[in-house]
Amino acid sequence: MPTTRTGPTLAESRGRGLSRGRAPARRRRRWVTLLVVLALVGGAGWFGARFLISSVVNPQCTIKASGMTETFDPDQTANAALISALSVKREMPPRAATIALTTAFQESKIRNLRYGDRDSLGLFQQRPSQGWGTEKEILDPVHSTNRFYDALERFKGYETADITKIAQRVQKSGFPEAYRDHEGQGRVLASTLTGHSPAGLTCRLDAVKQAVSPSRVIGDLSQQMGVTSARAGDGTVTVSARNATTAWAVAHWSVARAELYGVTSVSVGQRAWDRDRGDEGWSGGTAGTTVTVKLG
Repeated sequence: MPTTRTGPTLAESRGRGLSRGRAPARRRRRWVTLLVVLALVGGAGWFGARFLISSVVNPQCTIKASGMTETFDPDQTANAALISALSVKREMPPRAATIALTTAFQESKIRNLRYGDRDSLGLFQQRPSQGWGTEKEILDPVHSTNRFYDALERFKGYETADITKIAQRVQKSGFPEAYRDHEGQGRVLASTLTGHSPAGLTCRLDAVKQAVSPSRVIGDLSQQMGVTSARAGDGTVTVSARNATTAWAVAHWSVARAELYGVTSVSVGQRAWDRDRGDEGWSGGTAGTTVTVKLG
């Protein structure tokens, strides 16, 4: 007589229970794996987004000349523009600016430091105890740069001298060979900021918070570059340059110091740099000898 089964056997019950236990375990493992993957992807996305935002938002100036490209922050570029402008005012060759900028890059990264080795200070890390001036004078970029050029001009043939040798003769550094490492940056900055590489400088800057008066810009142009043809308008400064090279020197000086002054646009004839366009470069057509700087 056949046996009637009224329920699962003990072995079957254990098997079914085991199956029911394994399924949730596998699902849990899949969920854990998925969460780990999502966490990794999310983390990578977060850091990638931060990098992207940082690269887009951080103010930065880009200089291109002679097939080279270098980037600097606005503070470095503003100081470099002052150093180059003073060489133009003194009617020194671009090589003088190259030497000065190379030296400043090695000594301070072109920053007006209030500290240094022993009593060294400023853009060139000059020492009051060595006769470069008082602490206050050395921290004045115009004074310290002019003192550097005064010392440089005492050496005949500096225009063609090896940059390490001539910089060392002026500075008397403990690391003379280090100057050579930054000659490329110095050359690119000098070529552009003295006006010999047109449209070579662009800057990506934050929105203007506060603009200086046109008279402040005119005063600095006169002191730093010797420009006397600047005229003030309604939130503008217009310069009638004597030639195209000087026009580009004034224009690049204005862009390089745009963060400091609150400059919104600079034009050379029909060529224009616009703060709102970031570092897209100079737009427009024919350049001229009239430079217009807009503030505010």
